[in-house]
Amino acid sequence: MTHPRPRVAIAGMSIESSTFSPHRSGWEAFTLRRGDELVAHYPFLADDAPLRDAATWTGVLHARSLPGGAVPAEVYEAVRDEIVASLHEQQDEHGPYDGVLLDIHGAMTVVGRDDAETDLAAAVRAAVGPGTLISTTMDLHGNVPRELAQASDLITCYRMAPHEDAWETRERAATNLLSRLRSGGAPKKAWLQVPVLLPGEKTSTRIEPAASIYADVARVAELPGVVDAALWVGYAWADEPSCRAAVVVTGDDEDVIVREAGRLARRYWDARDEFVFVAPAAPYEESLAAALASSARPYFLSDSGDNPTAGGAGDVTWTLARLLAEPAFAAGPDGSSPDDGGRTAIYASLPDAVAAREVARTWAERGAGAEVDVEVGARVDDGPHGPVRLHGVVEHVSEGDPAAGIVAVVRVGGLRVILTERRKPYHLESDFTSIGLDPRGTDVVVVKIGYLEPELYDMAADWMLMLTPGGVDQDLLRLGHHRLTAPTHPFHEFGSAPDLRPELL
Repeated sequence: MTHPRPRVAIAGMSIESSTFSPHRSGWEAFTLRRGDELVAHYPFLADDAPLRDAATWTGVLHARSLPGGAVPAEVYEAVRDEIVASLHEQQDEHGPYDGVLLDIHGAMTVVGRDDAETDLAAAVRAAVGPGTLISTTMDLHGNVPRELAQASDLITCYRMAPHEDAWETRERAATNLLSRLRSGGAPKKAWLQVPVLLPGEKTSTRIEPAASIYADVARVAELPGVVDAALWVGYAWADEPSCRAAVVVTGDDEDVIVREAGRLARRYWDARDEFVFVAPAAPYEESLAAALASSARPYFLSDSGDNPTAGGAGDVTWTLARLLAEPAFAAGPDGSSPDDGGRTAIYASLPDAVAAREVARTWAERGAGAEVDVEVGARVDDGPHGPVRLHGVVEHVSEGDPAAGIVAVVRVGGLRVILTERRKPYHLESDFTSIGLDPRGTDVVVVKIGYLEPELYDMAADWMLMLTPGGVDQDLLRLGHHRLTAPTHPFHEFGSAPDLRPELL
């Protein structure tokens, strides 16, 4: 059916799931948006935005979660089935959709299932039929098996890591969809997977070789006969056969898209040994020693093995246990105790609902400055280290944080530990200042993250990536992958050069 303005549905499910974390991402992990709330979530669909009136947009359902562990099958299937049922219902009432904006991550793992996004895309395709264009927008740390690329008429991903172009990418996916609805229909796709799987912290576009490679992706996208170009790094902390890099170049000139897809793939493959960590990286002891020896303040240390924004459980206590025993932080902020103390640090953060509520009760009963002695952490992931004792003074408690719920700050000597009811990444200066902390005036700030997000990166006088254990350990070879398609670099030896000829879909 043709409409004066195309009818476009928005749907999807987005999460990055580590299969090496015992965490499970149930209903409590997801934010569900439907209808007008979902449409309004996209800045480029605001009332005064040019794309707003270019189509009739229908928010079907989108489920989004902070990265975490695998999704229980019943949660995924309920989301998928509601999307499919809603698409059928809307089409029965108003006729077929012209297009679908499918908003996914690409690294969702569902318990008992491989390639969950492929299943979702296939279900959406079956619901809307072959005449509806599907434009899929993804994170560059997603995986793109052949079936996912084939189920999508248009497919794209971010070109920046950190993902400062996340909304720009979604807007590009929507713009491409509307353009092809006006003229051209479904383009061709040149697709291939590249047998390389690296962590995002080694493929950041802040540094080479990724900076130049992704600049080349953007160049290819502007060539005549090309609609879009995308290069996925893949997701390193899931153990599924499709986890590897991928390239898709979309367009109408078959010779050009096949040539350029192959060229991008070869360039990525050839650079496989050139990718390095985005910052100086070392084990805990070396990293902390460097921070304490440096005059740069604040000095950020990234507790990368338990990064909740990569899929870590967030409650691994391995690093915290060592910070609590560190003599440099044994003194109070006024330097009143041991001679080797007097340094200040912030640890952001540790989720533990039971402990956070206990500290909140102490605060309510005795106020700021109350002493607490509470066991914290390792309730979900106790593999690297068990719970630790947090014996200190309560400096702050607040409730109602949209992500974290209860947030408490407990000072142990010169170390301030942020304890939360639920997992929360600390990416913004306001995350600290809103709870009475001054990261700029602190010697060492430890955050559970991989590469620093833009605000922290700008704030840090210096920083290091700590190579710590957890569900998103940067040492991929000690995690124990055993289901990857072989050979995949750096997990397997290659007897010969890989076949990097694109397939035309």
